[in-house]
Amino acid sequence: MKIAIHGRSFTKETQPYIQALFDILKQRQIEFSFSASFYSFLLQSGVNPHTEKTYPHPHDAPNADFIFSIGGDGTLLESVMQARSRQIPILGINTGRLGFLATVSPAMVQDSLEALFSGKFQIEDRTLVSLISDTDLFEEYNFALNDFTITKTDTSSMVTIHAYLDGEFLNSYWADGLIVSTPTGSTGYSLSCGGPVVLPANNVFIITPISPHNLNVRPMIIPDGSQLSFRVESRSSNFLVSLDSRFRIVDETVMLTVKKEVFKARLVKLNLDNFVETLRTKLHWGLDARN
Repeated sequence: MKIAIHGRSFTKETQPYIQALFDILKQRQIEFSFSASFYSFLLQSGVNPHTEKTYPHPHDAPNADFIFSIGGDGTLLESVMQARSRQIPILGINTGRLGFLATVSPAMVQDSLEALFSGKFQIEDRTLVSLISDTDLFEEYNFALNDFTITKTDTSSMVTIHAYLDGEFLNSYWADGLIVSTPTGSTGYSLSCGGPVVLPANNVFIITPISPHNLNVRPMIIPDGSQLSFRVESRSSNFLVSLDSRFRIVDETVMLTVKKEVFKARLVKLNLDNFVETLRTKLHWGLDARN
């Protein structure tokens, strides 16, 4: 078995669990390597990585059976970039805060590894959104697991986004921006802008306006087999486009099209995981100070 490991910084309280992870991999004679940026942090933190094998970040991870993402959801999104079309399964170990995608807590590392090695897990295929544009904005990383967004620049007034669904005019959004979210991303930016929570297995995209000028404009759910095209007008003649946490400033003459990516992100789901339970826990559903 080969494992690629990518991560970010973690606290001293988490360090013993991370060290235990590497110790177990060493004891089981698993071949593993680190992203160069994470390896540098490990050396500075005093953790023994047991290997000097590294690969450059943010480039593709080496051929591996799994990618371990150690951090929060942002780290896992970076791991999706590293897996790219090879669809390497990703296990998210949450040393961050919220953790909708990275669901394995540090304290669960040993049990999670035992489950992984004994085959007690499932692979969840998650839909990606793909961007096509007149100019190559994101090179070969023109996909996102959470969302594609169009937003105004900091100094500009709201933008006008003319949207077309499968070539037919849909609406002109007068707003601070627009989000096209996957079901995975429905618990992210889209949710904070009033979008619905969608279970990951649904084959849909969510269109969510950001601070729309017309209050009767609401989020909309469309089949993920649809193709959305956008033409944007802005007083500053430019606007921001983002794929997950990556963004570019784009000239308003650029036409943008989004559709479902041909490959998927593959997330390792241990038998202990339950998405609905994660929702209740992370969003504090049912909790009330009066109870």
